[in-house]
Amino acid sequence: MASQCPIGFDTETLRDQVRATYERVAREPAGDFHFHRGPKYAARHLGYDPSELAQLPELATARFAGVGNPLAMVSDPDIGLLSSGQVVLDHACGAGMDLLLAARRVAPNGRAIGVDMTPGMRECALRAAEQAGLADVVEIRAGVYEELPVADASVDVVISNGVVNLAPDKARVLREIRRVLKPGGRLLLADVIVQRELTLDARSNPDLWASCIGGALVEGELAELSAAAGLVDGRIVQRFNCFMGTSAEDKVAKDLFVHGINFFARKKA
Repeated sequence: MASQCPIGFDTETLRDQVRATYERVAREPAGDFHFHRGPKYAARHLGYDPSELAQLPELATARFAGVGNPLAMVSDPDIGLLSSGQVVLDHACGAGMDLLLAARRVAPNGRAIGVDMTPGMRECALRAAEQAGLADVVEIRAGVYEELPVADASVDVVISNGVVNLAPDKARVLREIRRVLKPGGRLLLADVIVQRELTLDARSNPDLWASCIGGALVEGELAELSAAAGLVDGRIVQRFNCFMGTSAEDKVAKDLFVHGINFFARKKA
């Protein structure tokens, strides 16, 4: 189980690798990476509305590297809409594509808070918010997902796209999400899962973790961890073949059936 790293795993090396990878995405979004990026990928593989993406700054959309579409869940009546006045937290927001989409939904009276540990991505997200005319709604904060720089019970909705798999201690991350959610608040999570347990060698490989595979949970474990963290109604809502056509698919994704999911949970009212 990848809820925690194996004993002896070098978590600082992993964090450094992840930060370096996404700094490079911030500088060179068209570079060579093991994962897809950009608005065409988001529309074709993940179901984003291309006309809505076209209204956002390229600074944000070109650097998008998510694995699902967390905001697609807000069209489900059982999950609920985003509406003006709500507070949304984008958990590891990157260059801010999901953050800006959420900000438009909660404007003008709400707030969209983006937290990220990568300076280059935070800079892109801040500039993109200004270009989109959303600077009054969007706030960017430096931080990591194990210690969110957000007050207790202050957020209506947490969105997250492709980052929980990178966390060395996923139980702690989910407890942090529960902490910042208001009673009745919702988690709209996109992440990577695998269909069978990886070998210990694979789980112990920082390169595979940084590739969004070594730390991916086996299906079913996310709901278990979510419940253990105190969230309820955890369930997979949608699936995505987010590695199709990438170098990661050629190496391991096909064998393990690695894919992206949308996952919903909420904090008890």
